[in-house]
Formats: sequence, structure tokens, C-alpha cells
Amino acid sequence: MTDLKELLLSRIRDVADYPEPGVVFKDITPLLADPAAFTALTDALAEIAGRTGATKVIGLEARGFILGAPVAVRAGLGFIPVRKAGKLPGATLSQTYDLEYGSAEIEVHAEDLSAGDRVLVVDDVLATGGTAEASLQLIRRAGAEVAGVAVLMELGFLDGRARLEPALKGAPLEAVLTV
Repeated sequence: MTDLKELLLSRIRDVADYPEPGVVFKDITPLLADPAAFTALTDALAEIAGRTGATKVIGLEARGFILGAPVAVRAGLGFIPVRKAGKLPGATLSQTYDLEYGSAEIEVHAEDLSAGDRVLVVDDVLATGGTAEASLQLIRRAGAEVAGVAVLMELGFLDGRARLEPALKGAPLEAVLTV
């Protein structure tokens, strides 16, 4: 696991003052461009999907799509995108959540989840936990069960885990990296 972490960390670039002054953005595009690193990450997340007994993977817009889709394929599971409001055609379930300044809304196709599903949420970063928490609410409102949340990296200093743990209701939260 140490070799995996070293490989992934070596492919994540810090971008100072992006998207605003004082923020250090964790850019995963070098990791995605490296087939060995991307494959290793996909394998690690697919292993988590297997351990949790997931039957479907949800990817959170937008980098969760990039990570979640190959994880679903590798694990032999279905993939479901959770999008920003207004981006999905047809009947949707929506969930609003609070941001530091204002609120946001995410949606999922209503028919993509059902009572027999165990759903793993996959995303690139766990920051404050708001989007992940809203996705767990969507999963349960659709009648499905939360298998867990798996992320490439958790930004521990933002304390998203503390916000997310009550909504997980005992389901696991696994981060490949914690920074």
C-alpha cells in the first residue's frame, strides 16, 4: 500500500492560489495521464467496491465520473452519474445542500436506483463532505442502501469525515490518500 500511495502522490500536482488566492488545488490530471498510476488507483477503488458488497457505483460530478466509471467496469458493476441540477433528462431525484456561501443541488435519474441496490459513492476528493452527504441522502430516498464512500484523497484539515460520518450510518468511508 505504501508503494501505491507513493505512486499516486507523485502524480498529484499542487497548484497554488487556484481557484482563488490562498487555496492549494490538488490537480489529479497528471495521475490520470499516467496509465500505471490510473490503473493502480482504479484497482484499489474496485477492491473497495468488492469489499463493501456494492452492486452499483455512483460517481459525483465531475471527477467522480472519471474515477467511478472505470471502477464500475473493473468491479463488474453498473455506473450511475450524479449530476448538478438540470443536467439530466427525464425524471430525477434531487437533493439540495449547503455550501460555505450559498447552496447547491445534485440529481440522479430516479429509475437508476432501486431497493435491491448497494451503492458505493466514488469521488476524487473528500473536502467538506457536503456533496457526498447529499448523494447519500439521494441513495436512501431512492430506496437503495449505502455500501460506502471511496475517494482518492481526503483533505483531513477540512474535517469532511466528521460531517459525513452521521450520514454514513455505519457504512465505511475509505480514502486511498489522506493529506
